Amino acid sequence: MSSPSEISVRASHVRDMDPAVLYRLLRLRVDVFVVEQTCAYPELDGRELEEDAVLLWIEQDGELAATIRLLQDGLDARIGRVATSAAQRGQGLAATLMREAISRSSGQVIRLDAQSHLAHWYGGFGFQQDGPEFLEDGIPHVPMVYAQGS
Repeated sequence: MSSPSEISVRASHVRDMDPAVLYRLLRLRVDVFVVEQTCAYPELDGRELEEDAVLLWIEQDGELAATIRLLQDGLDARIGRVATSAAQRGQGLAATLMREAISRSSGQVIRLDAQSHLAHWYGGFGFQQDGPEFLEDGIPHVPMVYAQGS
C-alpha cells in the first residue's frame, strides 16, 4: 500500500489514453456504480468524448484504484464519476483525486451532483448544497457547488 506522498495522479483525454487503461477505468466505474450499487443506467454517456473532458486516476500495485471525471459545462467545471475500488477504499485516494480536480479547475465555479449520503464528504472540500435533493437512478442526490475564492 502506498503512502499519500507516493500517490501519483494520472490524467488524460480519452483520445490520448492507452485503450487498456481506459477499459480498466470504465470497468471500475461499472463495477462501482452499476454492479455494486445495483443501478442500471447508461454509464457510458458520451461525455468522455467531449474536447475538454479529462479523466483522472490512481493506480496502485498495477491495478486501477480510483478515478474521477472532470468536464466543462459552459463556463463551469463539473466533477463526476468519483469511484474507488472496494479493495482500496479508506486510503484517501478519492480525496487526492478531488483535490487534483479542484486544482485543475482554478478560477471556475465547480459543480457536482453528490449522492446525498456523501454530501458531508464533499462539503469537506468546500462544496455547498445548491438546490433540493433529487432522485437519480433511484439514489438520492443533491446538487453542490464550489465557488473558488469565496
